[in-house]
Amino acid sequence: MGKAYKYGDNVDTDVIIPARFLNTSDPAELAKHAMEDIDAAFASSVQPGDVIVAGSNFGSGSSREHAPLALKAAGLAAVIAPSFARIFYRNAFNIGFPILESREAAAAIEAGDEVRIDFKTGEITDVTKGVTYHAEPLPAFMQGLIETGGLVEYVKAKRR
Repeated sequence: MGKAYKYGDNVDTDVIIPARFLNTSDPAELAKHAMEDIDAAFASSVQPGDVIVAGSNFGSGSSREHAPLALKAAGLAAVIAPSFARIFYRNAFNIGFPILESREAAAAIEAGDEVRIDFKTGEITDVTKGVTYHAEPLPAFMQGLIETGGLVEYVKAKRR
């Protein structure tokens, strides 16, 4: 359970992690600059378990894997949006970072609301308002990617 950060439509990867910080792939360093150009206070205020609730087409722009990595390293539990850019969607699961599509939750949850997510059932509860929304539950394979830390770790585990 965590606090919601709210952003609009078309949040692109250049805003999620600005290009000037792509000289490193160190997750902790990337986390220090996550969302910096759209929300200067984000990196210093985000807490483990917090979530981003955004508009449509979250993660559009370049195909950099650094974007979901920065969010995961910042401690976010997930991103909830009506839709995600295709490459961001894939990159998020490849690094073991959960994202959920829910138009209703994305529209209704407000900045600062406390949010609880059950990835197995797809339930997203706005604890502040006492309302539960539904997203498609993550398939077992995708849950496995998240639980093992991403595609590379998932494959390593399967090979053991």
